[in-house]
Amino acid sequence: MRWPPPPNWPMADVSRRIVSGPHRWHVQEAGTGPTVLLLHGSGGATQSWRGMFPLLAEDFHVVAIDMPGQGFSTGARDRSSVTDTATDLAALCAQEGWTPDLLVGHSAGVPIALQLVLNGMRPARGVLGINAALQTFDGVAGWLFPVLAKALAAAPFTAPLFAATTTEGRVRRLLEGTGSQIGPEGQRLYLALASDTDHVSGTLAQMAQWNLETLSQALPKVDIPVLLLIGDNDPAVPPSVSLRASARMPQAETRSLGPLGHLAHEEDPDSIARIIRVIFQ
Repeated sequence: MRWPPPPNWPMADVSRRIVSGPHRWHVQEAGTGPTVLLLHGSGGATQSWRGMFPLLAEDFHVVAIDMPGQGFSTGARDRSSVTDTATDLAALCAQEGWTPDLLVGHSAGVPIALQLVLNGMRPARGVLGINAALQTFDGVAGWLFPVLAKALAAAPFTAPLFAATTTEGRVRRLLEGTGSQIGPEGQRLYLALASDTDHVSGTLAQMAQWNLETLSQALPKVDIPVLLLIGDNDPAVPPSVSLRASARMPQAETRSLGPLGHLAHEEDPDSIARIIRVIFQ
């Protein structure tokens, strides 16, 4: 998306662009206290934290970042894999002097948070995952999905065509498919993202490079507290995904959020913020 964020973009008043490594990162930073790093899911951006961010900034130093090629972040899209993104995020944190006390990830942001830990980051309060996308594809899908994603990402017409044909109705149906109840403001923001060729292209690049095999094998080495929150109405990531992953990490546990969907933190930001405050007690 074209820099800078418009005035009506959530938390635009605390947005800034930071050059680190091969990327120009869009970062939103506010508050003082222990540092909470927010990592959004694939296809989203920092707008996904619009409800939680101001609540957390009352008590914490909050940092939200757009992933490479998504939202208002630009740069090397050939570094959108879990391992590369974690490496580049760690370099950004070191450059800016951020020492996260808690890593909070949603969906695809959770594998990145766990990879940061495996790479040596030691957040004192661990990792909080919301509807963690930690599953690998089985059988034919295991090789067919990456191949299709790479083909779509390589085709020059894919992202412009998707962006050009995105409508309010299409976005509304996509959001309904997450099992979450997202209001008009949230729909407006997702429409802006889905209508932007650069954002769609960045999302496809992440999908094309997505591979969780190495991370999955290393989960037993994640030896810090991990809490995986589960929305019972999430059709995108079944509860069994978090339950299986939790069983393979020595200090992990799961907790149900009740009848919330995949975008649980957007539906009920207050509840997630309260959980984070309890983690710091």
